[in-house]
Amino acid sequence: MAAALLAAFVSVTALTSGAAQAQTLEYVALGDSYASGVGTRDYIDDSDCRRSEAAYPSLLAEAIGADLEFAACSGAKTGDVLAGQLGGLSASTDLVTVTIGGNDTGWAGVVQRCAYPYPWTCTKEIDAAEAFVRDVLPGRLHEVYAAIEAAAPNAEVIVVGYPLLFNGEQCNVVTRISPAEQAALNDATDLLGDVIGTAARSHGFRYADVRAAFDGHAVCDDAEWINGLSYPIIESYHPNKAGQAGYLDAVDDLV
Repeated sequence: MAAALLAAFVSVTALTSGAAQAQTLEYVALGDSYASGVGTRDYIDDSDCRRSEAAYPSLLAEAIGADLEFAACSGAKTGDVLAGQLGGLSASTDLVTVTIGGNDTGWAGVVQRCAYPYPWTCTKEIDAAEAFVRDVLPGRLHEVYAAIEAAAPNAEVIVVGYPLLFNGEQCNVVTRISPAEQAALNDATDLLGDVIGTAARSHGFRYADVRAAFDGHAVCDDAEWINGLSYPIIESYHPNKAGQAGYLDAVDDLV
């Protein structure tokens, strides 16, 4: 009887000791404006990075009780991640999320060109962006992913993609993005998503593909998760607060 009680005491002591030693997850969020929270119109500070408490990294950190190192910054390209966003990574980092690659393609300029009135078109710009995504972007993504692996060897890494922006309708009076151009832009985004997913999986990372989650929530849909043309202009074609909540659901499912 005494031996059984002693064994039970030792077991309970070990469990409570382990719980006491449990540490808060260390989470580092990397990436561009889609990760920083541009589009939510609610920012933590006045910096050009436009980080938001409504962005999916902030929401995820709160949901899982993690300490967040919020390095994502509006306008970031792959080179910016390598040069300025990896400082918070270490062997003790538990979780990393990264959304990057869109700005490397010059995507904002492509969409802007598509919004020009007739007779301007954006076919050449879309074709050039797709060629870049196929031929150049994979190498840049692999460089970023390899750097994350080296800096945070024990972390779970989730690469987060981009949604399709358009549903074929023209509801913004000021812009003129035709249904055909919207379809072509969505095709380019599909290519981008496929390339990002392939690169992520080649490193053993998980890929949060948000395209399905945003179906029915594009610009001009009844329940928009993405801003159309907005003021200030930087808010345009970015996820709003509902969209960032949709991002949270997609990422949280993989944590």
